[in-house]
Amino acid sequence: MLDLKFIRENPSLVKEGIKNKGEMGDVDAILDLDEKRRQIIQKVEALKHERNDLSQQVSILKKEGKSADTVIQRTRDISQSIKDQDEELKNLEISLKNELDRLPNLPHSSVPVGKDATGNVVIRAWGKIPEFDFEISNHLEIGERLDILDFPRGSKISGRGFPVYKGQGAKLERALINLMLDTQSNEHGYKEIFPPFLVNRDSMYGTGQLPKLQEDMYFCELDDLFLIPTAEVPITNLHRDEILAIEKLPLKYCGYTACFRREAGSWGKETRGFLRVHQFNKVELVKIVFPETSYQELETLLKDASRILELLGIPYRVVELCTGDLSFGAAKCYDIEVWSPAEKRWLEASSCSNFEDFQARRMNLRFRRSTTSKPEFPHTLNGSGVATSRLMVALLENYQTDEGSVMVPDVLRRYTGFNLIKRED
Repeated sequence: MLDLKFIRENPSLVKEGIKNKGEMGDVDAILDLDEKRRQIIQKVEALKHERNDLSQQVSILKKEGKSADTVIQRTRDISQSIKDQDEELKNLEISLKNELDRLPNLPHSSVPVGKDATGNVVIRAWGKIPEFDFEISNHLEIGERLDILDFPRGSKISGRGFPVYKGQGAKLERALINLMLDTQSNEHGYKEIFPPFLVNRDSMYGTGQLPKLQEDMYFCELDDLFLIPTAEVPITNLHRDEILAIEKLPLKYCGYTACFRREAGSWGKETRGFLRVHQFNKVELVKIVFPETSYQELETLLKDASRILELLGIPYRVVELCTGDLSFGAAKCYDIEVWSPAEKRWLEASSCSNFEDFQARRMNLRFRRSTTSKPEFPHTLNGSGVATSRLMVALLENYQTDEGSVMVPDVLRRYTGFNLIKRED
């Protein structure tokens, strides 16, 4: 949520930010509602002051033995007027909040302006794209040949977009998750969290999924709970409605969860297999930091997420998203993309974002610099560290052999217990 005072003082800047993001938001309506709200507050304060004066007059008149009926009636009229104004104020504040909830976060001044993904900027690349002297297979063909992935049976038991991992495929997936958690917790200092996979509305609102993205989420209507789209939601909400002491910051959390996305787009060649799924696994990195250091923290977050791909030897590149490709809540975001030899293109495997104080305001998450200082909103960041679905595509395709097997990267072998993935009959 944006600061109302900031909107009031910078309406043109807010309008420009909304436009550059390609989002919707009625700044003029917000300013109008805010002005009416402040007028009512001033009117109510004046009425309360008058009522207090009249109450003193009633006391004086009664002591003097004079009639106070007229003054008492006026006091009653004022009380009713205050009640009516309070009701109007309540309705105005609901309308104002609804309008504020629709406003996206504003892009940071360093973000390149662009309409869509074509305006994104490649920052750097790492690793060498492999060359093969044999006809390569895509991840679906490899998974079927080695009997480690089973999308047809996943469709049978759940529906399209729900993969089944089998045998060495299941062990490889678990190995990837363990590598990520161990690296981030043991080497990079993140505290490991294993959160619930279902969250309430307040949690979804706090990180910005509601109200805008509700149709994209799996919803358990009977319990009014949502399946999480990412571990960002439960982990960032750990400190919702709290005031943190200064020594608690910065907070660094990592956590594994399954992730669920109901709206996964159209189906076809470009979305087959792991390229687009409704359920996938991901290790998430979350930071809650001082506002003045959040952009340094974003660069470190990006480095920590990228480290996993370097350990695995997977070629990747870092892309800075332009304004039109930023998410609703992000002020700045880097995507990390892995190379798919079979698709001959880069696939997004991670997004590392700075939300500044946008999420903290929605969650009422604050911190104090001292016991006497006024509470402030920290900045929140998160990044995929990384999503295993696209990573599995890159790993299987980049490490395939001319014999039809798949080599296991050295760093994973202590987790898998095997060096080579081959069909187990």
